Amino acid sequence: MIIICFKDYTSEGARDTEGHGTHTASTAAGNAVADTSFFGIGNGTVRGGVPASRIAAYKVCNLAGCSTEALLSAFDDAIADGVDIVTISIGDIGASKFVDDPIAIGAFHAMTKGILTVAAAGNSGPQESTVSAVAPWILTAAASTTNRGFFTQVVLGNGKTLVVSTT
Repeated sequence: MIIICFKDYTSEGARDTEGHGTHTASTAAGNAVADTSFFGIGNGTVRGGVPASRIAAYKVCNLAGCSTEALLSAFDDAIADGVDIVTISIGDIGASKFVDDPIAIGAFHAMTKGILTVAAAGNSGPQESTVSAVAPWILTAAASTTNRGFFTQVVLGNGKTLVVSTT
């Protein structure tokens, strides 16, 4: 059973207007779905990291950004609610001093209560010094690539065929 509990710290309401929070929740706890593919390629079963786990979601960002107050309030509430793990997919363009980084501060408070925080490395890479979650008490997760190539044919208006790859 998945329980999604939105606590809104913004003035926009609890709706996930961009879909990012919903997507990351399904990555963490999505139930298994058999016979999936990407346009007939990569067939198999997909599932979240811990299917059917319970989720408590705290909306901390709005169109103006993610405020320090909202981030720290969400960490405080997650700790008080008894979560086992915090996963946060919010980052900056680079690392900040720990005393200025609300995610590092909130994660430190969670760590003192035995709660692991997993945070996104950031979206500014792969250049040097672009990882934003660098506190040693945070497990940082980064994007990766795959050794699989997805190929398709594109037929142009002049009849020529191109083979296109996503690798």
